[in-house]
Order: sequence, then structure tokens, then C-alpha cells
Amino acid sequence: MKFLFIFLTILFTNILIAQNPQTYELYNSKGEKVDYNSMINEMAVADIVLFGELHNNSVDHWMEFQVAKSLFQKDSLLQIGAEMYESDNQLILDEYMGGYIKKNYFEDEMRLWKNYKTDYKPVLEFAKANNIGFYATNIPRRYAGVVAKKGFEGLEALSDEAKKYFAPLPVPFDTLAPNYDEMMTMDTGHGMGINVNFVQAQAIKDATMAYFISKNLKPGFTFLHYQGDFHSKNHGAISWYLNKYMPGLKIVTLSTQESKDLNFKDEYKKLADYILVIPEDMTKTY
Repeated sequence: MKFLFIFLTILFTNILIAQNPQTYELYNSKGEKVDYNSMINEMAVADIVLFGELHNNSVDHWMEFQVAKSLFQKDSLLQIGAEMYESDNQLILDEYMGGYIKKNYFEDEMRLWKNYKTDYKPVLEFAKANNIGFYATNIPRRYAGVVAKKGFEGLEALSDEAKKYFAPLPVPFDTLAPNYDEMMTMDTGHGMGINVNFVQAQAIKDATMAYFISKNLKPGFTFLHYQGDFHSKNHGAISWYLNKYMPGLKIVTLSTQESKDLNFKDEYKKLADYILVIPEDMTKTY
């Protein structure tokens, strides 16, 4: 009976564990599990926090909202920016955040992502309610398209007005920089490498986001920025450009990864200061 009791206890415990799946696991770059509040403490003393998201991951967007609230509660000197808003719409964004235009005008004219209302609206409305500066940092898509077709040189022919909405020319660029080196080795089929223009189209997004972050960063504030994970992983891309535009900043990065078992993998070590691991079967938002 004693052994039967032990067996049943173990079996019941395993069933309980199976019935209580984890939503996420948080690690540092050494592979150590870290407490959420410890991460927030480090982020709060950073100049810039780069939150690398998976655009359709529901836990990611929930965590982004929690990080914004936690940083603001810890120190109200907070600014927020995001890839999801294009720089030529900053005026509309400012008008809405300042209460000068109605919500329907804002949502109709901003070229918002299709998952805005479920995924990005909560953070923006939180910023609006608390008078937190919010910045549209990405290059307008039409200009990234110019680079994809003609390279950086294609931007030279644009008007002075157009050039206000992306990083100053000439744009620093290195095919061996983190993430771009990865793109350069991609095979597009038939043994052909990727066209460098496509890599530059990625780089102009990173350069523009870094430029508008550095341009708007206020002394003593933490600038929390949301972008797809590729734009900040491996301490490259936006980080690489920030170090060009404003050397010496304290930048804290977070990378999101999906996994079956939520365990830390060696490949995560160089991704970021913090790695948010989420179940790969997590509900997608679109």
C-alpha cells in the first residue's frame, strides 16, 4: 500500500504539471532564468531598450504592455517608439496624442498594421493617457521600396522634404555587420546569392529607426522601442546604427524566441541581453 501511495502521488503530480503549461520563460544571455522585476530594474537605468518581437505572438504583445507599464511605474521618465509607425505620420500621431484630433481620424489616416487594435493599440493608449512621448520611427514603406530597387543611391534623387523621413545620407553600411552578414549568405535559388539592394532596404529601416530614436532621446529618459526581432537581435541592426549615431549609450536588448520546451539553447547566447522564450504553439494574433 505504501508503494502504491507513492506511485499514485507521483502520477498525480505529473498530471498536474501537464495540466499547467507555462506561458513563457525569461533568461539572460548566460542561460540563467531571471526574474521579471530584475530585468525591469536593468531596463530602467538604460538609455534605450530594444524589445525584439514576433509580430503575431500574443504573449509578446502582452509582455510589451507589461514592460511599458512597469518602466513608467518605476520611473515616469519614459519615451516609447515603434517600427509599426512610419515617420511621415508623426504629425498625425502628435495630433492624436495631444487630443487635437478624433480617434477615427487617427486610425483612418495612420496606415496602421492590421493587428493594431489587438496588439499595438494598448501601449499607444497607455502612453496617451500618461502623456508619454511616442515616436513613429520607421521609414515610409515607399522609400524602403526605392532602396530595394535602386539601393541607397535611389534616395539621392528624392526631394529635401522626402529626405526628412529617413536617416541622413550617406547611410553607413557594412555587409559584415551582424544580421546583414546573415542576409548576404542567403540563397535565393539556383545557387544565386541575395541582391545587396534587398539588404540595404533592410538597413535603411534600421538606420532610420536608430536615427529617430537618437534624435528624440531625452537626457535621463529611457526610450523603449518595439521592433521585429531581426531589427535588434545579435546586438546588430538598430544597435549597430545607434552606436554610429550616438556612441556610448547604454542599450538593453530583448529577443523573442519560440520553442517546444522553453529550455535555453546555446544559439540564444548572442541574441540579446534577455531572451523571452514562448511556446511555439502559442495563439497567433493574425
